[in-house]
Amino acid sequence: MKTAVVTDSTAYIPKEVRDRYKIHMIPLSVTFGAETYREEIDITAEQFYEEVRQQKELPTTSQPPVGEFVELFTSLRDEGYDAVVSIHLSSGISGTYQGALTAANMVDGLKVYAYDSEISCMAQGFYTIEAAKMALDGKTPEEIIARMDEMKKTLRAYFMVDDLSHLQRGGRLTGAQAFIGGLLQIKPLLCFENKVIVPLEKIRTRKKAVKRIEELFAEDAAKGVPLKAAIIHANRPDDAKQWKQELASQYPHVDFMISYFGPVIGTHLGEGALGLTWYQP
Repeated sequence: MKTAVVTDSTAYIPKEVRDRYKIHMIPLSVTFGAETYREEIDITAEQFYEEVRQQKELPTTSQPPVGEFVELFTSLRDEGYDAVVSIHLSSGISGTYQGALTAANMVDGLKVYAYDSEISCMAQGFYTIEAAKMALDGKTPEEIIARMDEMKKTLRAYFMVDDLSHLQRGGRLTGAQAFIGGLLQIKPLLCFENKVIVPLEKIRTRKKAVKRIEELFAEDAAKGVPLKAAIIHANRPDDAKQWKQELASQYPHVDFMISYFGPVIGTHLGEGALGLTWYQP
């Protein structure tokens, strides 16, 4: 059986990595006024954050049309694939996973296994890369799904928001909360729970929020077992590099990488957000 691996753009897997492991990507979009951009194709993360600074209103975000899934699945079938494992951001924050399910029923001659990562960004990317490696090794879709289910048991992700105004402008925080939180330098520590983003703790100052994420990471890293981890940043590459150096010196048994919050997720978290995700390979 020849199996293709598909994900959406919110995994934020660099193109060279997607090409290396033959990962197929379907984009979500952001819209500024009358202009719509497909993330990872029409607009980079850096261009997005620059555009946000120049606009008065936050962009809106949209999932891929079902027709784009149908087109991709059909082309994969025509290329000789028997099956597709299609891995997407949490169904609790987007209808993308449901779109893949709908399209799966519209394409004959191809077995589509849609997978709800229940998360997003490089945490979703970890599932996708693992799946792609297994597909290249000739593993069956069922074996790939089983491995991703196993990964869910050890995968963790925490992130902090630097600027409360994005949560407020996006309707996820009241104006009064944002104003008071700004005065107090509140940095909400967030995580995914039951497929949606929830506040874990409210922490004073960015430095303390980063420290708290380190403490949560240490609970697993201190056990000494090998881990793969990704530092995720919203247009703060220097901060991410410094954090990676600090953590890598403390935990030589952990394989660290740097990733980013792209346009769609960045719309809701805002510039300056910082996160850490990890799992046991």
